[in-house]
Amino acid sequence: MVAPYNIPATQHQFEFEIKRSQFICYAAHADHREAAENFIKTIRELHPQARHVCWAYIAGAPNTTIMSMSDDGEPSGTAGRPMLKILQYSGLGEIAVAVVRYFGGIKLGTGGLQRAYSDAVSGVLEELPLKLKVPREQIEFCYDYALESIVRHVLSRYDIDGEQLSYNEQVSISLQIASTQLDAFQTELINHCSGAIEIHVKDKV
Repeated sequence: MVAPYNIPATQHQFEFEIKRSQFICYAAHADHREAAENFIKTIRELHPQARHVCWAYIAGAPNTTIMSMSDDGEPSGTAGRPMLKILQYSGLGEIAVAVVRYFGGIKLGTGGLQRAYSDAVSGVLEELPLKLKVPREQIEFCYDYALESIVRHVLSRYDIDGEQLSYNEQVSISLQIASTQLDAFQTELINHCSGAIEIHVKDKV
């Protein structure tokens, strides 16, 4: 079960200079791989003259396997890996970062590069506006009108969103509930309604 986690609220950037090399780090929200790759493409198009555009992303919850990185021509292991490591330690999810480097003519060495790319990501994260992402499950169920007050009472105790109702022979309801509360909600509602409700779990949202 995925607990709530922070994600970028807006795109943000941070820049600094080391030995005449200019580093510009951009961070943005990326909830899936395509969004992350489109963001990286956009940054490349913004800086067509840059020597390197290195990047890393975690395109999902902090523990997702949908993550990637690139050194983009820097010595292997000096850019993408340290950037991704900073993201992993941050606890953030759904985030992509790209660091643009304009070479200043002085080589930084492998250790210097690792520190520079790590510092670029740490710098952008320090002031990155965040918002809380609550992983949710889409659920649906129907109930008799006589159970309305019981259902309302149980619903009031949980973190729900996007509620939609339709009234026919029974009341049909569709809503999103916090993933961490789904099991407890199912148990409580079914018990309170003496098993007269069947809950259908649709998709994660």
